[in-house]
Amino acid sequence: MGNALVNIKLREATPEDIQLLQHWDNQPHNIEADPNDDWNWHVELGRNPAWREQLIAELNGRPIGFMQIIDPALEDSHYWGEVPANLRAIDIWIGAKEDLGQGYGTIMMKLALESCFKNAEVEAVLIDPLKTNEKAHRFYKRLGFEFVEERKFGEDTCFVFRLSREVWERKAL
Repeated sequence: MGNALVNIKLREATPEDIQLLQHWDNQPHNIEADPNDDWNWHVELGRNPAWREQLIAELNGRPIGFMQIIDPALEDSHYWGEVPANLRAIDIWIGAKEDLGQGYGTIMMKLALESCFKNAEVEAVLIDPLKTNEKAHRFYKRLGFEFVEERKFGEDTCFVFRLSREVWERKAL
């Protein structure tokens, strides 16, 4: 995995990625992790609001995953409801099942967290895996995220986790 660290890069997702993202959306492990969302790729990849980044993770130029980083206070659907300023929220998934368990998600999250915390105003990062996704809970806790609450988002019952800048800086040393 050490070699993968230097070879995973994040790039902006573009409309050319629609077929790939739709394919990944239909993979059983991604449906299980996010059963009730329609990402509406044809619309969303054509928009570029200031409050959001949509990124493709590539390993040696091969797409392996997707990430979205948003400012939940500014995001236009108000998915997170009323939240304070200076937060970020991340969605992440690995596209193909054979790329699971390789450490790629850890590297992707570290790259995303570095990007989030480059902005000195960002105080914390939120994430909302399904309540039933215990593997994701362990993953986020390992990265320093702390459980905040159980919360219903649409049809999904999720656990909200938060990683503060202070904890991130301590773990990043």
